[in-house]
Amino acid sequence: MSADRTTLFTIGELARATGLTVRTIRYWSDEGALPPVARSSGGYRLYDAGSVARLELIRTLRELGLGLGHVRRVLAGETTVAEVAAAHVTALDAQIRSLKATRAVLSTVARRGSSAEETALMNRLARLSAAERRRIMEEFVAEMLDGLDTFDPEIRERMLRSAVDLPDDPTSEQVDAWVELAEMIHDPEFRAQMRKATEFNAADHGPEAPAGASLWFVKRLIELAADARGRGIAPEAPEADAVLRELFGDADRSAVRERLWTVTHDRLACYRELLARVRGEPLPAHREEFAWVVAALDAHGAGYADQRQ
Repeated sequence: MSADRTTLFTIGELARATGLTVRTIRYWSDEGALPPVARSSGGYRLYDAGSVARLELIRTLRELGLGLGHVRRVLAGETTVAEVAAAHVTALDAQIRSLKATRAVLSTVARRGSSAEETALMNRLARLSAAERRRIMEEFVAEMLDGLDTFDPEIRERMLRSAVDLPDDPTSEQVDAWVELAEMIHDPEFRAQMRKATEFNAADHGPEAPAGASLWFVKRLIELAADARGRGIAPEAPEADAVLRELFGDADRSAVRERLWTVTHDRLACYRELLARVRGEPLPAHREEFAWVVAALDAHGAGYADQRQ
């Protein structure tokens, strides 16, 4: 629209020139965002060229999602566009986090076929504050380490660092992983399994450490099991017994099997994977190699019934 400062326009003329509806312009005018500069003899509201520029600014701010209250403050000079934009970004970030949490909960509900009670629990977990999420994880780790004074300081520090929180801008997959993680650490059965694994790790130091305790041993186990799997040797095959002999020698296979199963249990492996997903890190490797060794021990003299049920 081209006009000098003395040209006056009706709401209908503004609407035709800007593409906005008469109803929208009238509403913004009624709300004080676009006051008329004069009235015609018939009482119609009239606007000038300055009103046109003001109208374009109102439209821009409204399209960006700002409420009329913020728009009026900008137009009145009580705040700047930059200040309002910064505040709006903060509000949008909060809305985005909330939407991601909602999406994660709905995705999990759809995948699991969850009941109404499970859905309500997942929704509460997803919407915990950052401080509440940290507290839950820190209390869990503290309980796992309680009384284990001989625990390796390096591993203790690693477990404390595992008290993860969602990043400032989490993906829906990270929120989903956090919900599953929070559910898991509230499960008494899982907490008992994790405590037992932690106790085994606490005892796995010094010259009297049992088979399977050292980092060298873990590296050797992964190498041999990966080679066996690569050659197509099934855990129950006779050739698997030779792999076990190379790994464990004459050690009590029942004790070795219990130790390996405890620290590589499926739920503990799932716990580590969920931690990695929340952190946005690569998933832990070698789950298949440990599972192969445990299955081979079951097939070749572990000496007791499978406890994985």
